[in-house]
Amino acid sequence: MDSTLACLAAWMPRQRWYAGKGRLPSLRLVSWWDLPAEDATVRTFLVADEGALPTVLYQIPVVARATAAVEANPDHVIGSPEPGTTFIDGPFDPAYSTALLRLMMEGGTAEGPGTTVAGRRSASAVAGPRGSASVLAGEQSNTSLIYPAGADTPPIICKVFRQLHPGLNPDIELTSALAAAGSSHVPPSVGAIEGRWPDTSTARGTVEGSLAFAQEFLPGVEDAWRVALRAAARGEDFADHARALGEATADVHVSLARLFPTHAAERADVEATMSTWQRRLAIAIAEVPDIADRREAVEAVYARAVEGTWPPLQRIHGDYHLGQVLHHRRRGWVLLDFEGEPLRPMIERTRPDLALRDVAGMLRSFDYVAGSIRLDHPDRSATGVREWATTARAAFLEGYARVAAVDPDEQVDLLSALELDKALYEAIYESRNRPTWVAIPLRAIARLVERPAAVS
Repeated sequence: MDSTLACLAAWMPRQRWYAGKGRLPSLRLVSWWDLPAEDATVRTFLVADEGALPTVLYQIPVVARATAAVEANPDHVIGSPEPGTTFIDGPFDPAYSTALLRLMMEGGTAEGPGTTVAGRRSASAVAGPRGSASVLAGEQSNTSLIYPAGADTPPIICKVFRQLHPGLNPDIELTSALAAAGSSHVPPSVGAIEGRWPDTSTARGTVEGSLAFAQEFLPGVEDAWRVALRAAARGEDFADHARALGEATADVHVSLARLFPTHAAERADVEATMSTWQRRLAIAIAEVPDIADRREAVEAVYARAVEGTWPPLQRIHGDYHLGQVLHHRRRGWVLLDFEGEPLRPMIERTRPDLALRDVAGMLRSFDYVAGSIRLDHPDRSATGVREWATTARAAFLEGYARVAAVDPDEQVDLLSALELDKALYEAIYESRNRPTWVAIPLRAIARLVERPAAVS
């Protein structure tokens, strides 16, 4: 098994979903389980990276084949832990994708050391034969498989969670509840795979959590980022689209408030939020020194936000931006990926929060469209691009206010603080991953501390 861990440790740092960028993992095998397959061994490893703080638990599906018979793309080959055997990244091999869908649709089980895995099909999902799955390109946190439509079944997208956490994943929890309630703003659920595995935090006992989630796939549609970016590049007005997106966002918020518990914002909630803001500000200053000169101005925005009366807390999307929304010709705007902000602990992502956090995220996303245009087309008028974003932001807020229980115009200080916190998060992310993009959140930080208003 040491050779397997060494093979995985050498391969993982090259994967987009690996959290420990810039270092090799320190792996410990937690468990594994096998799925039946005709011509290969399909095994999923659970490995803990103990070089991370806190420890990160990864799910790594592997297909083991005789090296002489391997025809996989070299980019998808993990390595050869033993002579004559080659490991392939599971999602890129039909043996794994077929076994995974069978487990989910047939409600099967699999077991390993201290581990039990079970598939669960949604009540409305229809089973049927399907062709080979393909892997969705560009994902960073998970790996999604696209299964084609069958004769009487729609196509499916199945998200395999790479980092595992105890508890029901909020993407499954929220999306399934919204779909069951008849919301047209989320794809129908197909099924999930859940498991029980050894508790890595205590070295005894077990925990339960989510391993994979499948929904109906909407082919031939674009996400809102591409739709908005194209409109901005052409100088086309986006107000009608943004207004409808605001209405869809508010409709989802209203549904979540009805489906899950809410509570009035108490002093402890305000203090916890302020603590999170302050912690993020400290990290941002440490990693992006240009922010240091604006510390007092940032803190002044936060101080104004905590003085007012806050709206009730409820379940929210948590990582809301244009890339999380699809534009469907008949259904309009469809929301995806309710997992929450990747850098936030799972316990924070699943507790009631401010719906305005999602609003702030979308406002930042419109600003990112403008910033992207300025980076790609430095000859374009900065004023014209900024006016496009301002118009889109105002229309989004107008649409949101029509449907939502909370009017953003009555919560300007709070919304400005949430947008500022999001911009600081972006500055941290960009400094770590795309330094040439850090100017986008830095401009937003400067604007928000100088003219703290929701639309400006």
